[in-house]
Amino acid sequence: MQTPHPDDATARPWVEELLLLKAARFEVRRRADELPHLRGGDLEDLAQQAADDALLALLRKLDDFRGESRFTTWAYKFALLEAAVKVRRRAWQGREVPLEDEAWATLAAAGSAGRAAEDAELLAALREEIEALTPRRREVLVAVALNGVPIDVLAQRLGSTRGALYKSLHDARRTLRTALAGRGFEIGEGEESDEAR
Repeated sequence: MQTPHPDDATARPWVEELLLLKAARFEVRRRADELPHLRGGDLEDLAQQAADDALLALLRKLDDFRGESRFTTWAYKFALLEAAVKVRRRAWQGREVPLEDEAWATLAAAGSAGRAAEDAELLAALREEIEALTPRRREVLVAVALNGVPIDVLAQRLGSTRGALYKSLHDARRTLRTALAGRGFEIGEGEESDEAR
């Protein structure tokens, strides 16, 4: 049996049957507050695009399905991911991706009054260590961690992959933890949030 292309009218039942469109609609609506300028038909179009892309991704990964969950559950995740990526990209469409450390003033003002001196010392050390990072690691860390740029948006803008940027981000954070520990600061081993991913 030949697998239909998502642009083909025969593919629409596949998308519906696998719950891809339902999952994509759910995720787009859940994240609709990130797209206040879009309503109704635009959101539906975004969900449809996500479902179509999810179908293509699913077909590419079909051989990876191990049967550890129901197939529809596995397929549903493709649609959720594609919809989330589409919403984040649309939200940042036409916006400048800040790669410089514009967030330092906000970050510095966030500390409590009782810890102001300690926080100021830590922030000064952190800023010095960030400046010592390689340009690529600094660019990725500042954009994602300080300026809140979604990693998939940054990957698209920099012509890179999410995996390559995760590696840069991970290496930058590890380097910073080591450097700050060497200066006597106790830094936790926190992981990146899912939103950064």
